Amino acid sequence: MCGLTGYLTGITQAHASEVLAKMGNTIAYRGPDDSGIWQDESAGVGLVHRRLSILDLSPAGHQPMLSASGRYVIVFNGEIYNHLELRKELPGFAWRGHSDTETLLAGFDKWGIEATARKTIGMFAIAVWDRQEREVTLLRDRLGEKPLYYGWQNNTFLFGSELKALKAHPDFHAAIDRNALALLMRYQYVPAPYSIYQGINKLLPGSLLKVSLKNRSSQPQRYWDLRQVVSDGLAQPFKGTPDEAVEHLDILLRDAVSKQMMSDVPLGAFLSGGVDSSVIVALMQAQSNRPVRTFTIGFNEKQYNEAIYAKAVAKHLGTDHTELYVSPQQALDVIPRLPGLYCEPFADSSQIPTFLVSQLARQHVTVSLSGDAGDELFAGYNRYVLAQRLWGKLSRLPVGLRRAVAGMITGVSPDAWDRLLGPVQKFLPLGLAQAQIGDKLHKGAMGMSSRTPAELYQYLLSHWNNPSQLVIGASEPTTVLTDVSQQPKTDNFVHHMMALDVLTYLPDDILCKVDRAAMGVSLETRVPLLDHRVVEFSWQLPLDYKLRNGVGKWPLRQVLYKYVPKELIERPKMGFGIPLDIWLRGPLREWAENLINESRLRQEGYFNPAPIRQKWAEHLSGKRNWQYLLWDVLMFQAWLEAEK
Repeated sequence: MCGLTGYLTGITQAHASEVLAKMGNTIAYRGPDDSGIWQDESAGVGLVHRRLSILDLSPAGHQPMLSASGRYVIVFNGEIYNHLELRKELPGFAWRGHSDTETLLAGFDKWGIEATARKTIGMFAIAVWDRQEREVTLLRDRLGEKPLYYGWQNNTFLFGSELKALKAHPDFHAAIDRNALALLMRYQYVPAPYSIYQGINKLLPGSLLKVSLKNRSSQPQRYWDLRQVVSDGLAQPFKGTPDEAVEHLDILLRDAVSKQMMSDVPLGAFLSGGVDSSVIVALMQAQSNRPVRTFTIGFNEKQYNEAIYAKAVAKHLGTDHTELYVSPQQALDVIPRLPGLYCEPFADSSQIPTFLVSQLARQHVTVSLSGDAGDELFAGYNRYVLAQRLWGKLSRLPVGLRRAVAGMITGVSPDAWDRLLGPVQKFLPLGLAQAQIGDKLHKGAMGMSSRTPAELYQYLLSHWNNPSQLVIGASEPTTVLTDVSQQPKTDNFVHHMMALDVLTYLPDDILCKVDRAAMGVSLETRVPLLDHRVVEFSWQLPLDYKLRNGVGKWPLRQVLYKYVPKELIERPKMGFGIPLDIWLRGPLREWAENLINESRLRQEGYFNPAPIRQKWAEHLSGKRNWQYLLWDVLMFQAWLEAEK
């Protein structure tokens, strides 16, 4: 795992080497082991690489790296898990080392850049300078595991792993994009292709972009398109039995995990004790001749603690398990670091435990596998289960009646619902039992007045429902979530939600969260479930193979139960949370009040203070739990303060 940055400009850059070094130094934590600069002043191009050495620790893996032909120069962040197989398709090549970077360059020489990308199994963000065509090509992996920003500033094309690298260039003068800020308030992240800055974009997953001084207006092109994968999978579904589907998934996952265990440095895995992380660890241990290193963090607050379940799974599998129970103060100490870790404002509060477990793992290993993406690919989120169970019935009721019922539900506080229904949770079926039931009842009730499934889904995703009224001068732009023409065609509402989650929430929230948290401590993370062969197979499975009898992730569970007893896994879905609502009323109250006091909000001029102050007062009183909406605002405010 590494960091990259660079520029292309038509004029000679004063102090070019110093500028490039400064850009690279802003992301040194992404690659503390080595650094390199390559520039061609006559072409006005410069490339920078920061290296976290994982494969081929020798100087033969140093970047920027030139291809054997001398045509291509590459800076590469990521891993190509099948690069040794690709080398077999390149006979006669005189290899200098065994890095996947060298394999990519050999592929570029023989097959071209796009064709090579199509052959890869891996995660990556890549910038390539073609010395013959005098153009930069940017590539991002199929599912968006690795970040890549780009944009023109004062006739200079800038690109890099994080925004802070672009900002270090003297031509960067982008203003904050209020429209993107409105999106942040709705979704808790800024969805691609937007960034928090005007004129700076994120490269979409599965895309490449070719830019030259003669072709400044080129647009990204897809070399792999999830929308087509969804369409093809639903049109040509898996024909075998459910048991045969489980066997095929087991084979695919074993191979994906095996490939991602490739490393020249110590390797381990995150383990929460849930289905996704447990199946990854089980398949790792089944293919390892020594105990796999596993890591989890726990909280003393019972409703947020999964460490006891992780410990039980680790004991059964025989892993070398490390756990850390985090005090409130340890978690709170992370908060001042968040604006620096996340180069644009990001408000998924599970960023805090994600950083802490990454920090714990980095004390022992350099690479950690994770179980992310199981929910999106195999129907694991509670909203999928509830949509399948309830939408058809609710839609037959008059909207007025639904609104009346919603009013009765929201008339009781979330805490009161928790006290009322908490004792009966353990008697409910797995698909109905819910952690933090009060908040979820409120969220579901507010969506009961939706007129269409699409409207319901948008509501379920939204934090602030009218962000253009909250953000002064903002006009909320369209995204794949609101533009039907960008959405894949699916066969039912649940598949529709799943597809949009993989296109948006997965790369822009989940994968962003993990990348920044782990890279902040120089830890490489890998996600075997995002092997594109697994993704493509998941879309061939009929919905009732994934969501059976009200229980999501059925095929993943069946694979897991070959290795771990069912009773260690089956429990209400908890998520990776923190007691944020309590902290905002307690130890974080002064910090939050300082960031969102009315005079400050008016002076800065980004937010209409009234709705923020109202929700803050309601939250402090205990009448409502507005932790997520307030965290959206607080994370922007903290980021803005760090920018000054």
